[in-house]
Amino acid sequence: MILEAYYEVVSIDGDYANLKRTDEESDDLKLVARALLPAEIKEGSKLKYEMMSYSLIQ
Repeated sequence: MILEAYYEVVSIDGDYANLKRTDEESDDLKLVARALLPAEIKEGSKLKYEMMSYSLIQ
């Protein structure tokens, strides 16, 4: 179970965003519904995932 993770918004496509994990090596992208993300995100935004929610850190 992931307790804490860091992501960067790689792209936004309609109601979804592609996130890349930045705190560990991986080329995989995670597709997340924008309804679960902070409204003010844009490409390049940095996010923290903790306690089943995302928060903007930059």
